[in-house]
Amino acid sequence: MYNSRPKRKTFEIEVSDLAYDGKAVGNINGKIVFLDRGLPGEKVEAYLVKRKARFDIGRVENILTRSPDRAEARCGHFDVCGGCSWQDLDYGRQLYFKRKQIGDCLKHFGGLDAVEVSEAVGSEEQFQYRNKMEFSINRDEQCGFVVGLHRRGHYDEIFDLRQCLLQSPIANEIVHWFREYVRVHGIPVYDVTDRTGFIRFLVIREAHGTGQIMLNLVTAAGIFPDQGSLVAEATSLFKRIATIVQNINSGQSNIARGEHEIVLFGDGHIVERILNFKFRIYANSFFQTNTAQAERLYRTVFDILQPQTDDRLLDLYCGTGTIGICAASLVNDVIGIEVEPTAIRAAEENARLNSVENIRFFAASVEDFLRECTGMPGDRNCAIVDPPRAGLHPKALKRLMALKLPRLVFVSCNPVTFARDAAALVGEGYKISRVIPVDMFPHTMHIELVAGFYR
Repeated sequence: MYNSRPKRKTFEIEVSDLAYDGKAVGNINGKIVFLDRGLPGEKVEAYLVKRKARFDIGRVENILTRSPDRAEARCGHFDVCGGCSWQDLDYGRQLYFKRKQIGDCLKHFGGLDAVEVSEAVGSEEQFQYRNKMEFSINRDEQCGFVVGLHRRGHYDEIFDLRQCLLQSPIANEIVHWFREYVRVHGIPVYDVTDRTGFIRFLVIREAHGTGQIMLNLVTAAGIFPDQGSLVAEATSLFKRIATIVQNINSGQSNIARGEHEIVLFGDGHIVERILNFKFRIYANSFFQTNTAQAERLYRTVFDILQPQTDDRLLDLYCGTGTIGICAASLVNDVIGIEVEPTAIRAAEENARLNSVENIRFFAASVEDFLRECTGMPGDRNCAIVDPPRAGLHPKALKRLMALKLPRLVFVSCNPVTFARDAAALVGEGYKISRVIPVDMFPHTMHIELVAGFYR
């Protein structure tokens, strides 16, 4: 039958910039349009998928002229994977745009247009740098099931992974082995639609400093079938596996962590090294996923902070205590605050592991701690602040500013919320000394920064 559906209207668009979230920026008749592909200087053919009052959203069909900054993506999954969306951009230009976007955010979201952003600290390891990868396991009509990552722009679709260049070769081998193990042993794969099945995620953590590997198998409720066979096969094939754990997620949220954990093999943790310190990492511990670049990040923090032996340091959003423990030998003492009790227990364990005695940890929200323990933080003279992507809670920001600490170092993974918080600090009398991007995630649009504030 003749298809009478009209051909969708396309536009030739000149890409002028890259937005904070990695989208290409152009315009149609003076109106901004955000595109899913394209590099500055390129002309593309695109059609609109959504119209809004202040901007439109488009999808690129063809690249008509190529930018000299365009690189050949090495990954065979580049066209479908939602991960390394900048892998086709020259790495030097990736660093340029990450630096530029921090400056743009400071100007547009914080009203701070006179702040100089330093050159980005690039990653020497642009591939195989990740020490943690999460792989979804989903049912599939054609293959039965797939083990892989999300398709670009489709958070409900998973493609079957052959190789991820961000993880080590041995981690890729483990993915292939586990896919076959699930198939041969008939382990039921979880279905997010009807909520039946068992295995949900495979999470691989690899300590780059020690070589130890953790397998974290996230499942629905129940005992992992034939655990002895799984452990024997995994540890005989991959000698570096130090522990295997099962995280039970019996809820509806499709996340790679559980409310209950069973250790199937080993001690339930691996040990990583950063700046000559050792850290135990558990299945659900937060730990920077780029070990080598985390060391550069911490050195940048200390370079800006300029710690003194009589300093009394406040470590806010301390996680498992890594920055505070590394700083403890440089200052008089450290207080670390983190809302997650399991992270605090890991932090205390890591302090004992490194024989660090001049550090104390408290399980509390930052806003509550600064309100209820006014005497204790009152003796502090400097702080390291490393909040989540949402930035500082408004009450935490207000109470932090009330301390009037002479020096603050801010670590952020979100330039938008950082710009908002930085503007508030400047409004309360702080000046920004330095803003330094640190590229923790090459080939992605994600940006990390370190900034210094002084009164």
